[in-house]
Amino acid sequence: MRVGISAPFVDTRADDLVWALGHPLLEPLAVRSLRVGGTGVELRVLGASHQVAVASADGALVETVACLPGVDGALPGSAERPHGGGRYRFDSQVETLTRTELARRVDHLHREVADDPGGLLVAFPGDPLAVTALHLNLDGACGDGGPLHWRTWHAYPQSGELVTTHSTVYAHPRGDNP
Repeated sequence: MRVGISAPFVDTRADDLVWALGHPLLEPLAVRSLRVGGTGVELRVLGASHQVAVASADGALVETVACLPGVDGALPGSAERPHGGGRYRFDSQVETLTRTELARRVDHLHREVADDPGGLLVAFPGDPLAVTALHLNLDGACGDGGPLHWRTWHAYPQSGELVTTHSTVYAHPRGDNP
């Protein structure tokens, strides 16, 4: 799903982002609600940032990658936390690209994410490379007890940065005791 919005792109950089679990939901610019088996997932674009809200039998999880004034932290390269009877894993990468390379990558995101049933891409006015994209992998996810995977991309053309994250929620194996 491709969404054009009127809110201007916020001039921010990867260094301004923090990662948080359990942060309250913020007012989104765009939302895509999906259901995978018994799990509800909301992909939420907040501006130059995102939230992913997951509601399942293992409980609720809210991942936030955003500029959060007053919240300490940074964007870790990786982190892992328990979630319900399973676990949650987060990985991130920041790349500094030439404008040509960033344009190629953003074009690829438009093709890969915008029309995918698990995708949400928001294009910001002012610079065609200013996008935030989220993609929930719907192949083999959660419906059969498998892990739930999503990726996000935050393109900051003013600094030539592309922030990519990958998150996985692993459910507790069925039939096992916690």
